[in-house]
Amino acid sequence: MSGRFLLRVRVSPSASRVAVGGKWEGPSGEARLIVRVGAPPEKGKANKAAAEALAEAFGLPKSAVRVTAGETDRLKTFALDGDPEALAARLAVLLEGEHGDR
Repeated sequence: MSGRFLLRVRVSPSASRVAVGGKWEGPSGEARLIVRVGAPPEKGKANKAAAEALAEAFGLPKSAVRVTAGETDRLKTFALDGDPEALAARLAVLLEGEHGDR
């Protein structure tokens, strides 16, 4: 079954390596997936790189991942098009570790 899965992330632009994984907890206790990208936070470059990294980490085509909130903030929400159950299972794995170094 295909649907829309909303994913809350914390993006670290200009990182030394690209990686998706680990959990960031905000002051209010909210948990977000950590996404590190090498692109700078200018003209949407980091957003595009984050979407590409998420697509790879979740095994989705790039067209299935898009920013829906937080375009100019480190804290973002992405919409992923795919099987919500499979995406939730993959998220659980990614929150525990990293997928990256590409």
